[in-house]
Amino acid sequence: MTNDILIERDAGVATVIFNRPDQRNAIDYAGWLELQRIAIELERDDSVRVVVLTGAGDRAFSAGADIKDFERYRINSRIAKVYADAFDGAMDTVEAMSKPTISMIQGFCVGGGCELSMATDIRIAADNSRFGIPIARLGILVGYGEMRRLVNLVGPGNASYILLSGRLIDAREAHRIGLITTLVSADELREHTYTLAREMAELAPLSHKRNKLIRDITLSNPSGKGLSQEEQDLPFTNFDSADFHEGRAAFIERRKPVFTGE
Repeated sequence: MTNDILIERDAGVATVIFNRPDQRNAIDYAGWLELQRIAIELERDDSVRVVVLTGAGDRAFSAGADIKDFERYRINSRIAKVYADAFDGAMDTVEAMSKPTISMIQGFCVGGGCELSMATDIRIAADNSRFGIPIARLGILVGYGEMRRLVNLVGPGNASYILLSGRLIDAREAHRIGLITTLVSADELREHTYTLAREMAELAPLSHKRNKLIRDITLSNPSGKGLSQEEQDLPFTNFDSADFHEGRAAFIERRKPVFTGE
């Protein structure tokens, strides 16, 4: 474990910090492996209810993959596949987390950094942020997972513009096309993000987990045809949970519920 990625925990909220500010928080091969390990660790930690991803300093969320890795890990298709296992593994593990994930973005959010933000549930960005996936400038291609996330967020037309132009777009344009969820001033970014994260951490974990699952099933099968019996029953499962009964009792008793995730 290095200091390139830090973890902070506070009141049910874990913060993952990309800690290479002098490199605009670029993530190297070891960093992708470490991020995957951290995501698994936080997924298993019942005290963590919400995960925030952010970059150290105010210049960048992340500039994405470290270009210095290319000669060693991406110089030809054979070894590029090994790199992709680490890169995609990190993205997929973050995306698969049952807990709400938030990207808190300031400055550059480009390349693999932009793609990583798309693997989180919510993206909150400061108005000085810039976004893009300028891989055509390097002569490389987007992967299927990144393309799926991008198209799901911004649609095929905007995805084509982002990838084929190679341009960076500002935060207002990113918000307009749906690449980010919420746009705030740089001064408001931290308070806005953690106010939301703390509110979410007090909500029912089973609702978060299963709503994310229902969302993903719906995205993969919009018509709802051919769902398994388990998938059909999923929207009703929380009625048998302790959290539902706690939430109902708390509402009737006009008190704050205490959810356990059971």
